[in-house]
Amino acid sequence: MLLPLVTETVAAGFPSPADDYIDSGIDLNEHLIAHPSSTFFLRVSGESMGGAGIQHGDLLIVDRSLEPRPGRIVVAAFEGAFTLKRLAWHRGRLRLEAAHPAYPPIELELEQGGDVQIWGVAVHVIHPL
Repeated sequence: MLLPLVTETVAAGFPSPADDYIDSGIDLNEHLIAHPSSTFFLRVSGESMGGAGIQHGDLLIVDRSLEPRPGRIVVAAFEGAFTLKRLAWHRGRLRLEAAHPAYPPIELELEQGGDVQIWGVAVHVIHPL
């Protein structure tokens, strides 16, 4: 679905008459979804990633084809439920870290198989202003 695209940038100060600058359109799929066959949407529940700008009720775009590397925010299956956390190295070990101090990290036991499975990497978050 093509939506109107204004070809000018928007200044956060003085108003601009945008109607003169409407382009043919923009397909958000082209800009937000690099790998359609491995991408899914997921609604966020909870506040553990608020410090990363991800709020309760936000819509995530998650790509399962991307490598879950330290520093990326990932969706993981843990104890029978999905969780959203940042993958991080800590003292030579991988763990999942929340972006809120009230939530403890989840240590990953990779050498033992562990009970955590990374489902995908969050690539975009959509939320109302």
